[in-house]
Amino acid sequence: EVGGVERGTLQVAGGLVERGHRALVVSAGGRLVPELQALGAQHITLPVGRKHPVSLGLVAPLARLLVEERVDVVHARSRLPAWLAWWALRRLPRGQHVRFVTGCHGPYTPNGYSAIVAAGERVIAISETIRAYLLAHYPELDPARIRVVPRGVAAADFPRGHRPAPAWVKEWRAAPWGDPGQWVLTLPGRLTRWKGQLDFVTVVARLRALGIPVQGLLAGGADKRRQAYAEELAAAVRLAGLADCLHLLGHRDDLREVLAMSQAVVSITREPEAFGRTTLEALALGVPVAGYDDGGTGEVLRQAFIEGLCPKGALDTVIARLAAWWHRPPRVPPLTAFGLEAMIAGEIAVYEELAASTPRV
Repeated sequence: EVGGVERGTLQVAGGLVERGHRALVVSAGGRLVPELQALGAQHITLPVGRKHPVSLGLVAPLARLLVEERVDVVHARSRLPAWLAWWALRRLPRGQHVRFVTGCHGPYTPNGYSAIVAAGERVIAISETIRAYLLAHYPELDPARIRVVPRGVAAADFPRGHRPAPAWVKEWRAAPWGDPGQWVLTLPGRLTRWKGQLDFVTVVARLRALGIPVQGLLAGGADKRRQAYAEELAAAVRLAGLADCLHLLGHRDDLREVLAMSQAVVSITREPEAFGRTTLEALALGVPVAGYDDGGTGEVLRQAFIEGLCPKGALDTVIARLAAWWHRPPRVPPLTAFGLEAMIAGEIAVYEELAASTPRV
């Protein structure tokens, strides 16, 4: 299906095919399969992400698949598939070696189940933040086995200066925040307390008090477990008297367009991001981002837009920075880091490194 890990899988598979390798993807299937196959990769349907005891029955078919397809390297991109692959590798005939790569995409709760992310011969971390997490929680993991490969953004997907289609802009202009005289400030991300939406209410209120005609947008949905938080957030907006200038948009499939029409974006998470994906996407579009010097967001801002970097938790600094930008919009430099091709090349380099080395016995 559609998600950051899934999209990355598709992109790396395409890169493998372009370089003359075979790429096989094992998953339960979903909307991205036709696109994957169009790139020349092969999809094998097995429900390796199903958290149920019956999934243990997939170990033998996986082991058989590794032998029949003469697989050189397995890259497990989430925890349950990693466990299934790990068990399958132990069922291979004596003398047959398949190299094992795991990926860590977030700071999982440290426990026995999550420990599999540190079991790869190489462990790909999506940021220095995740590398530090791995070393802090899995002391048995040799630092030499970790490779940091940041996520990347394709310039074609988030072109600098992008402007949405006229029909889309017409709908935008009809919305309460769409008047060209308004200053649109967006916080993207699903509704969850640590993402900082309640602090965003304070940001919008303080900017309005300064006379800035800000329209705040919260672009992200809430899953069933967080409906109470969504209601709390909506109540906070009403209590602050901001119902006409702070809007909960819900999940947006057109987030690129929302970001492109924003005058600024904020990332004020209360906990560190594994990687600042939406920060990077906004900067690629040329939209300034104010965010905390923490986690993946801090890593992106330090390399791509230092002007947006604010001390962790310093909401006053964020507000002052945004107010200054309203008076004098900053220029966001073109991205020179975090390109998609660099991400693809980085992951494939890990595979090639392992495939060319002598396996551990």
